[in-house]
Amino acid sequence: MDSIRNKVFWITGASSGIGEALAYKLNELGAKLILSARREAVLIEVKNRCEFSDHVAILPLDLTEFDSLENITAKAFNIYGNIDVLINNGGLSQRSLIIDTKFEVYQQMIDVNYLGTIKLTKHVLPKFIAQKSGHFVTITSLMGKFSSPYRSGYCGAKHALHGFFDALRMEHEKDNINVSIICPGFIQTNVAKNALTGDGSALQKEDSATENGMPVNECAKEIISAIKKKRFETYIGGKEKFGIYLKRFFPRLLHKVVMKSKVR
Repeated sequence: MDSIRNKVFWITGASSGIGEALAYKLNELGAKLILSARREAVLIEVKNRCEFSDHVAILPLDLTEFDSLENITAKAFNIYGNIDVLINNGGLSQRSLIIDTKFEVYQQMIDVNYLGTIKLTKHVLPKFIAQKSGHFVTITSLMGKFSSPYRSGYCGAKHALHGFFDALRMEHEKDNINVSIICPGFIQTNVAKNALTGDGSALQKEDSATENGMPVNECAKEIISAIKKKRFETYIGGKEKFGIYLKRFFPRLLHKVVMKSKVR
């Protein structure tokens, strides 16, 4: 993408964390925005904090309300007449051991992090094909490339996103549709605090790795750079990024490193 200015970006999970930071930075660069998340009141606050708030539209959605997503997609395309980039950022994390985790928590991980994203993407895809352009940017995680204790459901859902969006890229390259998969590591957001525990309740406390992670504004800048360059896959964070290469070439060593790390 040569320029951000005047491009239309639809961001899910835009009420906090990476989505919120992307909203501010893209707005500053002259993009037109559609911000989505469950909490309309918080989305309005984000919009009001944008430098050019008249270029920001609010469209609440819940990724688990699958039957609503087709109608919401139609509304999104009607706001500006087109959408150039869909940033699939809505998601939920988990912090619990497998033995302690209810099956319903795994269902929620899949519904929010995977199926809701896929359902929304499926409704956007025909419109991208019709306009002969479009860019899917999906925020997964380094946990979509390798795993960690306490995050089994989260890792499973994030791994699934890689499989789906790699296939989408291959099938629709001919339609001038780009796919970028973004894999953040430890970023200073509320992702751990909002993570589900084994019984489905929120953790409600931060972990040290997240607190000491990359500032969310820096993460947003790296994501925007990856979007501009139409990168297939981008890894963002600190030394945790090296887990990608350990997993590929020295999986047993990665296992030892993770087991010695403070993962909770």
